[in-house]
Amino acid sequence: MAAGVAVLFALNVFVGSVSIPAADVAGILLGDDAKPSWQYIVMESRLPQALTAVLAGGALAVSGLLLQTAFRNPLAGPSVFGINSGAGLGVALVMLLLGGSVSAGSVSLSGFVAVLVAAFAGAMAVMLVIIFFATLVRNNVMLLIVGIMIGYMSNSAISLLNFFATDEGVKSYMVWGMGSFGGVTMRLMPVFSAVTLLGLAGAVLLIKPLNALLLGDRYAENLGINIRRTRHWLLVVTGVLTAVVTAFCGPVAFLGLAVPHIARLLLATDNHRLLLPATILMGCLVALVCNLLCVLPGESGVIPLNAVTPLIGAPVVIYVVAKGRQA
Repeated sequence: MAAGVAVLFALNVFVGSVSIPAADVAGILLGDDAKPSWQYIVMESRLPQALTAVLAGGALAVSGLLLQTAFRNPLAGPSVFGINSGAGLGVALVMLLLGGSVSAGSVSLSGFVAVLVAAFAGAMAVMLVIIFFATLVRNNVMLLIVGIMIGYMSNSAISLLNFFATDEGVKSYMVWGMGSFGGVTMRLMPVFSAVTLLGLAGAVLLIKPLNALLLGDRYAENLGINIRRTRHWLLVVTGVLTAVVTAFCGPVAFLGLAVPHIARLLLATDNHRLLLPATILMGCLVALVCNLLCVLPGESGVIPLNAVTPLIGAPVVIYVVAKGRQA
């Protein structure tokens, strides 16, 4: 998997909608002089897109794994708790209601920064609501239902905003909703990578509790695992990872749902000491494949990310459901 990630990362940097000779791309990466337009494409578009795909793919994949293990539901994913919908509602408020800008006193945000802040704020607000209900609801299934209902309420509000918005606002929101790994510039990369890597580190710390949860809540409690604290920590890690990826890249579909199943099928194990790092690597790999497929039309344009991810994710989910019914 690591070798595949390295190869695909290189392909993402060397291949794009604009044809640039491989020797020139290598020279630009090594700091040699080249055409300014080519240098901009490689250093400000292809390289940050490849880095974003690696980080976002790993973050969404591990979020899906955490939720599927904790709730013992193979169809659980980062969007199931409405975190994506919360981010979408935040963006809809900015784009469709406020005209693309947010003002608070002497502080005014507009354009991409306003969208970024709104998406993160919306996602984190939903996460805080879920954590609040997690303190009241002990049953995992009931908490899952609460998350789904919050997602429905957010989507309902988004539909109303779309109905009353201008054509330009609706178009802008639809473009954001298609997803893209091109939203993180090299200037923003340190912030994006720091938050994502911090969330992934938090997920690694959950390996032992997750393995204990596989044997049942009572067994985990006998081993000294605090079920409620583990669930809260899991929701925080999942919420932060999903919020930061959705804020920067839009609501990326299927990666969090399908990638953990691909890793399980390859390793044939539920031991998170192996499964969690493998899921992160597989998430990086699948995200890089999707990003590469998006530029296949070449000069004809770039395909939206969410038009590609279901082509990989949906067959995996169908296979898992069919296999479960046979079992």
